[in-house]
Amino acid sequence: MTPLFRLIAQEIRDGGPIGLDRYMTLCLGHPEHGYYRTRDPLGRAGDFVTAPEISQMFGELIGVWVAATRAAMGHDGPLHLVELGPGRGTLMADALRALRAAAPGAAFSIHLVETSPVLRAAQRQRLDGAGFPVAWHDTVETVPDGPAIVLANEFFDALPVRQFERTTRGWCERRIGLSEDGTALRFGLAPEPTPGLDRAGPTGVLMTVPAAGLDLARRLGRRLARQGGAGLVIDYGHTRPGFGDSFQALAGHRFADPLAAPGEADLTTHVDFTALTQAATAEGALVHGPVDQRDFLLALGLPLRADRLKAKATPAQAEAIDAAVARLTDPSRRGMGALFKVLALSGPALAALPALPAAA
Repeated sequence: MTPLFRLIAQEIRDGGPIGLDRYMTLCLGHPEHGYYRTRDPLGRAGDFVTAPEISQMFGELIGVWVAATRAAMGHDGPLHLVELGPGRGTLMADALRALRAAAPGAAFSIHLVETSPVLRAAQRQRLDGAGFPVAWHDTVETVPDGPAIVLANEFFDALPVRQFERTTRGWCERRIGLSEDGTALRFGLAPEPTPGLDRAGPTGVLMTVPAAGLDLARRLGRRLARQGGAGLVIDYGHTRPGFGDSFQALAGHRFADPLAAPGEADLTTHVDFTALTQAATAEGALVHGPVDQRDFLLALGLPLRADRLKAKATPAQAEAIDAAVARLTDPSRRGMGALFKVLALSGPALAALPALPAAA
């Protein structure tokens, strides 16, 4: 049993089964035992690898996108560059390197929304000498007012969700309780349906409601609509609403039982891009996309960037560059190029953004 299991078990004994949103909040963000609070989860020694860790080209192309978006904004003054969940700071470091070359003299203030002390330390080390002022925030609400470009790579997938199962009585919330002997966690259902959920669906299906993600999309949409700027969301997910269970755990680069070791595995769900779009547009933001990550990176010039790197590379390095391109743009059903989507939000003044369709 993990230390967090004992705390969760006691909470269940005291107040009854808990929702999936509460479980994810505790597992990922508990101040002492939360997954993201206690470790660096990235890389071969961690539990998963993100696109910035696969190749510097990913972050560099994001930097090119930021420079082009700034130009489209027609903004000459200082601009906030915000990243949600910046990992080790790899994406931001690579983006800034490309940004300085693409937009020399441009003034930015860097704002990193990060709650993990371990990752904050890594970010400070990686961004030492970045050439721009860097500030850290626990939440996006404390980022100063003003025009901003917001980056969120693999951030929305880890936000807490609620799940409901369609029963003959209606939509009953999926909850987590204890086994009969109290030594394990088990899924169950609330005894009564949740009022206000009237979506049609066959008995037995699961519906995921990304409450935290929708709230953040509304807040970002509201900010961009009123203060100007753009936001870029890159994550794995789907564009067609449907039913099913995408709640999963990763540990040691393998899928794991999400209830087996609370606090010791990464927990995620697929992002509902349609729901995010609806939430942001309701606040006055424009939405661009989503498109497949493959199409986005190719439109930004990934092959050209790869060729330039290979021109100065050893044969082994050139082979690694080709492998990174193939992985980032893999068009197979579960490949990063197709599974990952790119969605941008913007204020009303930005009807067009680089490498993305015009706002719908």
